Amino acid sequence: MSMQKSIINTRLLMSSLVISSVLGGCATTSEVNEKDPWEGWNRGTQEFNDDLDKAVLKPMAKGYIWITPKFVDDGITNFFSNMNDIGVTLNDFMQLKLAQGGMDASRFLINTTAGVAGFIDVAKMIDLPKHNEDFGQTLGFWGVPTGNYLVVPFMGASSPREVAGAVGDALMNPLTYTFAFAGGGAAVSAVNAGAKTVDVTDTRADLIPTEKIIDEASVDRYSFIKNAYQQRREYLLHDGNVPEEDELQLEDEATTETTSTAKTNSAAPATTSNRPGSAPVTDNSKHFLDLSAPVKK
Repeated sequence: MSMQKSIINTRLLMSSLVISSVLGGCATTSEVNEKDPWEGWNRGTQEFNDDLDKAVLKPMAKGYIWITPKFVDDGITNFFSNMNDIGVTLNDFMQLKLAQGGMDASRFLINTTAGVAGFIDVAKMIDLPKHNEDFGQTLGFWGVPTGNYLVVPFMGASSPREVAGAVGDALMNPLTYTFAFAGGGAAVSAVNAGAKTVDVTDTRADLIPTEKIIDEASVDRYSFIKNAYQQRREYLLHDGNVPEEDELQLEDEATTETTSTAKTNSAAPATTSNRPGSAPVTDNSKHFLDLSAPVKK
């Protein structure tokens, strides 16, 4: 499954960058968590994203699964994954990973030709691995700091660096420019919007199993998603070789937040529970975010 398949609206992401810069000034007006100074904004935005997911995306994903044969679903996933390999290859070269860049370029060419525009993952059949590189990792490679954790409307878990990275990835995706190739006609715009809808729906459908992990494993879903996201981004940035000090810092922060949340929940009245017999928790799940480690397809 492609980890970065979704095509993000550039205007929305630039607006989010402005919002994130404003948050720093607002943080001084009240007591904040130094390790997560935008927590108030983040929790509210995550609730908005969860409500949107519950009302729109999840029902669409379930309907998509119900009507789509598995081989068609796999073909659609492979198609968008193949389109994503263009950006992966460019980011390989920008990170000076020349050998890997050659492999990913070969992967794209093989799947585009022998794989019928990418609907069949022929490269996987010949043991040509898929890599996961994006512009956010490229910025990190060249020393750009990640910044504070930030939840972006419609996009989800992120950071200022990753928001900028998503803009860069969108600029590397050919589907972003389909309107320009045909003069921006209504038919082309409709096809482009339809492709984005299918991409997002297919991604959300593939992430339904991940949602169960969040629901069953987390005491505070917000902290669970935040820590899992940050650990995964560090894993990708360092290609699995995370420096020990960074790994320990992330683990310490996760342990501290889990302990704090557990104490808060144990002290809260039982009447605040969402259903009888359950522990009171912040309902911030059902987030269309891939928390799994990168896998080779």
